[in-house]
Amino acid sequence: MKKKILITGSTQGIGKAMAAAFVREGYDVIVHCTSNLEKAERIKTEIGAWKAVTADFSKPEEVKELVTKTGAVDCLVLNASVQNKQRWDEIDEESMDLQFTVNVKSSLLLMQAYYPAMKEQGWGRIVTVGSTNQYRNHPELPMYAATKCAVMSLVKNIAKQVAPFGVTVNNIAPGAIATPRNAAIYEDDEKRRAVESSIPMGRFGQPEDCVGAVLLLCSDAGAYITGSDIVMDGGLRL
Repeated sequence: MKKKILITGSTQGIGKAMAAAFVREGYDVIVHCTSNLEKAERIKTEIGAWKAVTADFSKPEEVKELVTKTGAVDCLVLNASVQNKQRWDEIDEESMDLQFTVNVKSSLLLMQAYYPAMKEQGWGRIVTVGSTNQYRNHPELPMYAATKCAVMSLVKNIAKQVAPFGVTVNNIAPGAIATPRNAAIYEDDEKRRAVESSIPMGRFGQPEDCVGAVLLLCSDAGAYITGSDIVMDGGLRL
């Protein structure tokens, strides 16, 4: 029987690359975006996914309702997030609340919603998508980094509690990846070279560079990996 996987934020960038990869591996893939169902349906058709859904993670009621749209899943990949670039002394409460709600609160609510069915069947995979900023201090991303560190703390705490029931919980931490979020830097030659000079591998990552680890973590081959963080940043954090 095909495994069913929900990948949040999967109409572009890393999420879309993961969705396409899981389709190729034979999973029933659910594509998600915040509000544009037409876009989600278009990506679903483009990559051959199973279903397309929307949910605005800044609204807890929509987060809680998402499971009713998708049904139970075998694998849950929490990729959607909000990133506001602000220096620490410029962060306003609205930005603070939005990043916390979308990045942290929704992650816990979704894990709570999808875990019971995983526990009942004795098999499940949960992967959160963090950031290399869990490890390095970017002057414009202190709040974003704090939310990603908070999710990693949840991962370690929850992983220990659900491991006896065949469910693993892990995190991946991408670095500078060529996605729409980073387009302003990646598409500017001078800015791109400045970033790449700080990456030991000498280049931006591509969304596809983030796929292999998630395929492993969501497979039987990753059954003995839980509570872990896999960093994929070309050495940027070093």
